Amino acid sequence: MEPIETLDALACPLPLANVDTDQLIPARFMKEPRSIGYGQFLLHDLRHDENGRPVEEFILNHPQAAQARTLVARRNFGAGSSREAAVYALVDFGFRCVVAPSFGDIFASNAVNNGLLPATVSEEDAEALLAALGEAPGALHIDLEAQRIVTGELSVGFAISPTWRTKLLNGWDDIDMTRQHADEIERFVNRYASQRPWLDTMPSQLIARS
Repeated sequence: MEPIETLDALACPLPLANVDTDQLIPARFMKEPRSIGYGQFLLHDLRHDENGRPVEEFILNHPQAAQARTLVARRNFGAGSSREAAVYALVDFGFRCVVAPSFGDIFASNAVNNGLLPATVSEEDAEALLAALGEAPGALHIDLEAQRIVTGELSVGFAISPTWRTKLLNGWDDIDMTRQHADEIERFVNRYASQRPWLDTMPSQLIARS
């Protein structure tokens, strides 16, 4: 994954709470292969009317929305089912960060594993950011190292677990997180083997039980 240290790009305000994974990508689109790009399905039923026409005033239909890399929303973002495709839709659209007061647990985990930063802010700070952005995409600076969000004169902090922060800063997945302990693992394996030399002569099925 591409590491995230800072993001300096436009942010889209989405002043909605409880945006669930079925809204992020309706289930009917999940039969399509990821290779076609799930970004086109992001928030599809909010972006379009009942006749399939784009809703002009919806933020993702703004002419500058395609340049945005951050989405700012209200509480409980990504609630609902565990579908990872909801994260795919955000990432394929171009987002690298979602800012909200709270996230669905599984959504947040899926986000980190796909290089998408779930930045948790207070309710008050979320409202302040939404007010600063207004009704159009606006410039936002995200600093993952410092855990700060800045737009104009407004600067707020955000929370993220230390493990997730490490993964995103380095562009690591779970296997990479394990690899950083490679020397310790090798020392353990060597020590274990030296303490139990007789394991080399045992059938593998017995070793598995030991």
